[in-house]
Amino acid sequence: MRKIYVSPSFLSANFNDLASDIDLINKSEADWFHLDIMDGVFVPNISFGFPIISHIKKLATKPLDVHLMIVQPDKYIEKFKKSGADILTVHYEACTHLHRTIQNIKSVGMKAGASLNPHTPVSVLEDIIEDLDLVLIMSVNPGYGGQKFIENSYKKIKQLRKMIDETNSKALIEVDGGVDFTNNKKLYQAGVDVLVAGSSVFKSNNPEEAIQNLKNI
Repeated sequence: MRKIYVSPSFLSANFNDLASDIDLINKSEADWFHLDIMDGVFVPNISFGFPIISHIKKLATKPLDVHLMIVQPDKYIEKFKKSGADILTVHYEACTHLHRTIQNIKSVGMKAGASLNPHTPVSVLEDIIEDLDLVLIMSVNPGYGGQKFIENSYKKIKQLRKMIDETNSKALIEVDGGVDFTNNKKLYQAGVDVLVAGSSVFKSNNPEEAIQNLKNI
């Protein structure tokens, strides 16, 4: 049985008391911290940048899973490494030379991921799948938290699982958007390894229990 990872999304955290939410994740069964970086250009929203990542890194006892929703990510790879990113995921749609970007991420000592928007087929990763540590399937349109899960994501995940298995790629499949206790089992069965959950963790009455429930496949 494959391990299931949970990576709570800090877009939904309480920024008035970030230290408490970091401590909560440290003590929980969660595996990673998921940090969404938005630039207001690639997506119609702006989130946070290097100072917040550095602050979280100082207090976090688990890897930082950083998802870039920005244009020209190559410009900032070394800075994200210095800020504390352990896994850096870029969007296929934002990279003219994706293979080069992935190699650059790995060259500075981070794990490298590629993310696909809902309209982008998994076939675009065929020639690079063996170079990836992670593929992030967006199951909502990127830019905002709290959106409804796009049902076509299951089909994409199954296609991606087949591609990974057939190529012996070591890439983990991560899914982000509308993930909760109603679909965690179905997502795992489709082939997902990593569940990103924001609202279903931080908006719950008992976030640690919510994380346990997400991992209970």
